[in-house]
Amino acid sequence: MSALTRTGQDRAAAVLPAVRRVLLTRGPLLLFGALLLYLSFASSAFLSTANLLSSLTQAAPIAIVSFGLAAVVMGGGDDVVAGGIDLSIPAAAALATAVLSDQLTNQGASFLWAFTLATVAALIVGALNVVLVTVVGLTSILSTLAMYATVVGVTRVYTGNRRITVDDPTMLFIRDARPLGIPMPVWLMFAAALAFWLLLHRSPFGMRLQAVGGNQEAAATSGIRPRPYIAASFLIAGVAAAVAAVALTARGSGSSPGIDERLLVDMVLATFVGAAFSRRNVVTIVGAMMGAILVALLSNGLILIRVDNSWIDGFKGVLILIVVAAAALQNRRRA
Repeated sequence: MSALTRTGQDRAAAVLPAVRRVLLTRGPLLLFGALLLYLSFASSAFLSTANLLSSLTQAAPIAIVSFGLAAVVMGGGDDVVAGGIDLSIPAAAALATAVLSDQLTNQGASFLWAFTLATVAALIVGALNVVLVTVVGLTSILSTLAMYATVVGVTRVYTGNRRITVDDPTMLFIRDARPLGIPMPVWLMFAAALAFWLLLHRSPFGMRLQAVGGNQEAAATSGIRPRPYIAASFLIAGVAAAVAAVALTARGSGSSPGIDERLLVDMVLATFVGAAFSRRNVVTIVGAMMGAILVALLSNGLILIRVDNSWIDGFKGVLILIVVAAAALQNRRRA
């Protein structure tokens, strides 16, 4: 074998693992980039200011519930099966939206009181998850999936499976106001992102939470009790659901049946594809927000080129499979 041939083989042997690593860690993000690039050529309106602002507004509730999911993943670990996950957040957000809308429209409550009750409702969902995961010992994916179905049923009974229209002045302001030309729901998303980022990435609590999620045994050895931090992550997810309810109510001018369904798919997709924005390819608050914006842009772009909603949902399901499969392969390589 010639020296030239051996050199070529050595280069290939060195390049292939690097390419494989990039595809695993950044593949979903590259796929999104390719899709968005295609949409920018397929529709002249895709990159218009109106569509970009509309996409940011649509991204707001997706991003906020993704912040809650990010907290649970940070505390429970990023293993997509045995790690931390909370599939009940969209259902909790839908319940909070229903409570908020009912209080404002049917009960004549002030915005502050209505939001307080909505937050309590979402926190109850989080507290039940705490009991199921940390006391009963169920896996997060099973307990929160069951909680999702339960809360959806409770919400339908509570609202009579009917829409509740809201014309409260505060909600109309959040829906229509545009400080500096940016819609208020987008400002709400930015404010929530800052608050969750400070809590989960820049506070001692956040550092300990991530230590628990990284390795519970090591955290316990260093004196950190994992259970209280895992419990706290589910309660943080409940708060995120309540805040998302404000954006959902403003976006839809009230509460509508079924708002949880698409939100669930978008939340999971945004949170895990957003991991590709971090250096270590882990779930972060900034990544979750960027993922939500990508998901909203993708949804709006597909609508602009007249793709049927059923196909859009199916397409997002395929993307979730790709993202989750990539995450599972990464976990296997780390083991």
